[in-house]
Amino acid sequence: MNLRAAIALCVALALCTLLVMPGNFPGLGADARFTLAVFALATCAWIGTSIDDTYIALGAALALTVTGVISNDTLFGTLGDSTVWLLICAFVLAAAVARTGLAGRAAVFLVSGARTVRQLVHLTTAALVVTAFAVPATSGRAALALPVFLALAKVLADRKRLVVMLALLFPTVILLSAVATLIGAGAHLITVSVLWEATGEHIGFGEWLLVGLPLAVVSSHLAAELVLLTTTRRADRTGPVHITPAQIQEHSENPVTGPWTQAEKRCALLMATVVLLWCSEPLHRLPPAIVALIGAVVASSPALGTVRLKDALKTVPWSLLLFMAATMAMGVALADSGAAKWLVSGLPTGEPPVVFLLIVILVSTAAHLVLQSRSARSSVLVPLVVAASVGVGVNPAAAALASTAAAGFCHTLPASAKPVTLFSQIPGTPTYTPRDLLRLSAFLAPLTAGLVLLFAVAVWPLLGVPLTR
Repeated sequence: MNLRAAIALCVALALCTLLVMPGNFPGLGADARFTLAVFALATCAWIGTSIDDTYIALGAALALTVTGVISNDTLFGTLGDSTVWLLICAFVLAAAVARTGLAGRAAVFLVSGARTVRQLVHLTTAALVVTAFAVPATSGRAALALPVFLALAKVLADRKRLVVMLALLFPTVILLSAVATLIGAGAHLITVSVLWEATGEHIGFGEWLLVGLPLAVVSSHLAAELVLLTTTRRADRTGPVHITPAQIQEHSENPVTGPWTQAEKRCALLMATVVLLWCSEPLHRLPPAIVALIGAVVASSPALGTVRLKDALKTVPWSLLLFMAATMAMGVALADSGAAKWLVSGLPTGEPPVVFLLIVILVSTAAHLVLQSRSARSSVLVPLVVAASVGVGVNPAAAALASTAAAGFCHTLPASAKPVTLFSQIPGTPTYTPRDLLRLSAFLAPLTAGLVLLFAVAVWPLLGVPLTR
C-alpha cells in the first residue's frame, strides 16, 4: 500500500468512527450517518486507491440500497434517466460522424488557411471548440483529434517547439471547451441530474449552451494564447506556416477534399438538424434525449445511416454510464437522508454571495489534485454546493454551473485528465513534459477561476441565470 492510499484509508476510518459513535453529531439521523460514512469511504477510495472508479461507485450505491437508505427503484431508475440515454445516443451520433471522415474535412477547412503560428493556434482552437457539439466526453474528442495532431506534427517536424506547443494546446482546449455543451462531459449530466433532484430546476441543452458556449470560447482562446506564450519563443512564433490539404490527406483514411459523398452529406445534415433541435427545445418541447434518440436511430438506419448500430454501441463508454448512474443514486441518498443539509448547516450564512461563489470556484478548481475523475468531482461537490447555496441566498443553478465549469481545469499533472495523459505519451512525436504542464497551470488556474467568477457574476445574470435567488 502506498503512502497516499494509507492516508486515505486512515482518514476514511477516522470519519466512519466519528459517525458511528452515538454521542457525536446529535442532530444526525441513522440514514444520514450511514450515507456520510459510505460517501467518505468512496471518496477516499477514489483518491487513494487504483480501484476502478465505477466499481467504487457501484459498491457505494449498492450499500446504500441494501441498507434501505435508497430504494431499489431509485438505484435502477438512474440507469433509465434521460441524461444516460442522451449520452448513449450522442456516442452513436459521434460514431456516425467519425465513420464519414467529416472531422478531416473540417480540419482542412480551418487549419489550411493559417499563414502564421498565431493563426494556426486560434484556428485549431476554434475547430476543437466546435467538436464539443459532435463528440460527447473529453476523452472521445481527444481520440478524434489525435490523428489531426499527428498530421500537423509531421508537417511541422522541423519545428519541434511548435509541435510541443500543439501537443499541449489540443488537450487544454478540449478540456476547457467541454463546458460549451451539455454533452461535453459526463460531469455536466451529473450536475443537471443533481440540480433537478435537489431543487426541481431543469437545465436543458439550450440553456446550457447559452451560458456555457461564451465561457468556452473565451477561456479556450485565452488559454491558447497562454500555451503559445509559455511553450514557444519569439523566434518560433515569427516564422511562416503553410499547411496544405495534401499534407493532411497523407494521414487520413478518408478524403479530406473533393466532392462530398452522399454519406457525408446525410451525416452533416443529420448533425445540423439534431443540434438545431437541441437548441430550440423551448419551441418544440422535445427533450434532448428524445432528439438524440431520433438522431441515433436515423444515423444507424440501413437506408440513411452511416454506421451499423452494433458497431456504434461498441464506442459507448458503458463504464462511464454505470458510474453516472451510481453517483446519481449516491446524490439522491445525500439529499433524501438529510446528510447534505447537515453538512452545510454549520457554514456561515452572513458571507456575501460573491465570497461564497469564489470559495466554490477555488475548491472546484483545485479538486482535480485529489479527485482525478471529472465526474467524481461533480458527484462529490455539486450536491454539497447546491445544498449550501440555498442557505447563503445564492442561486443553486449558478453555484452548480460555476462549480462544474471550474472543475474543467485539470491540467496540473499528466494524470489529471485522460486527454492530458493521451497527448503526453505519443511515441515518435515530441510532446510536453510535467514541467511544461506546471508552468502552464501556474497561469491557467487563476485565469480560468477568474473567468468563471466573472461570468457567474456579470455575464450569466444577463443570460437568465442570476447570482442570487
